Amino acid sequence: MTALLIHALELILALAAVPSAAYLLLVTILSWRLPAPLLKSRVRRFDIIVPAHNEAGVISRTVANLNRVTWPADRFRVVVCADNCTDATAQLARAAGAAVIERHNPTQRGKGYALEFAFEWSRAAGFADAVVVIDADAEASPNLLEAIAARLERGVQAVQVHYGVLNPMASWRTRLITIAKGSVHIVRSRARERLGLSCGIRGTGWSVTHQLLQTVPYKAFSLTEDVEYGIDLGLAGFRVAYVDEAHCDAEMVSNEQSARTQRERWERGRFALLRSKTKPLLIAALKRRSALCLDLALDLLVLPISYVGLIIASLITVAAIAAIWFSGMQLWLWLGAACTFSLMCYVLRGWQLSGIGLVGLWDLARAPGFLLWKLRLLLRKGKSNAWERTERERP
Repeated sequence: MTALLIHALELILALAAVPSAAYLLLVTILSWRLPAPLLKSRVRRFDIIVPAHNEAGVISRTVANLNRVTWPADRFRVVVCADNCTDATAQLARAAGAAVIERHNPTQRGKGYALEFAFEWSRAAGFADAVVVIDADAEASPNLLEAIAARLERGVQAVQVHYGVLNPMASWRTRLITIAKGSVHIVRSRARERLGLSCGIRGTGWSVTHQLLQTVPYKAFSLTEDVEYGIDLGLAGFRVAYVDEAHCDAEMVSNEQSARTQRERWERGRFALLRSKTKPLLIAALKRRSALCLDLALDLLVLPISYVGLIIASLITVAAIAAIWFSGMQLWLWLGAACTFSLMCYVLRGWQLSGIGLVGLWDLARAPGFLLWKLRLLLRKGKSNAWERTERERP
């Protein structure tokens, strides 16, 4: 009876670990650098939307950075959406050279509502062909609009540039996040782009055409509104193309208190999407034979790297104990070892692409403690969906 129970436990753990490990190994294999398409013309017009809630400390820097993109000055605008601000965000943005729209709605609060408001304003203004979303604490590479326009010329209607970390060396937390973004935002996105799938939307550094906004209106108001809208686009049959040669880097918090608030919001939002969007994606994948929707579902089902590591470690632990007491259990150990190899390849490829260097390998040793910290946050009672601004750590 004991052997049967252990077999059942090993089977459950293997079913949770093996598909994720296989998926991660596949995207790792497909993660070599993508070729950049050539830009043929500079005729498109862009509204660069910066949603901002009490960002007086950083908004001038962000507007100045965006005004330096290499694109004809008469064919793009920096538009700051000052949402329910109680500080000088609007005044400072205007002084820095941005167009400013102000939104005041005490009941509908959050980045999603700010973006919906700004997108409707942009469409009504009739200036731009497409909008680009940049967070108020982010900085973009000068070729941002060139890289996006090169994809739009080829018929793509939604684009995501690489989303990196502006302050990677601030602490071990920011270095781990940088490595994770190397794995999630570079490794997975390169593979998905190579397969003609959707890399999804990652929060900042993304663009959609006005034509697409008319077809799929922006109605994403969850804690992870960016991922939600990327899934909505996939369900409507549109993929988000990945841009490898341009980037948008946002500031990540390094202290424990701010990181706890930010990480709790991300984790709760991700698991809420897992519950609400996986079934519609799988149904669409089956009915329409859509590889795009299937991949978006798999991306939700593959848990964060730390959780996958915990499942694999549990499989190896149970298999090792079983191998001591029962004969013929070594197969599960080999299966756990194969999953470990896949996960290590994925993480180390992310570390390599992150550019962190050898210090990042030492930081990876903190991963078990980081996992326990995340699990504790996940078990905490969730808060409201209001726009909870993360405290900035530098002027």
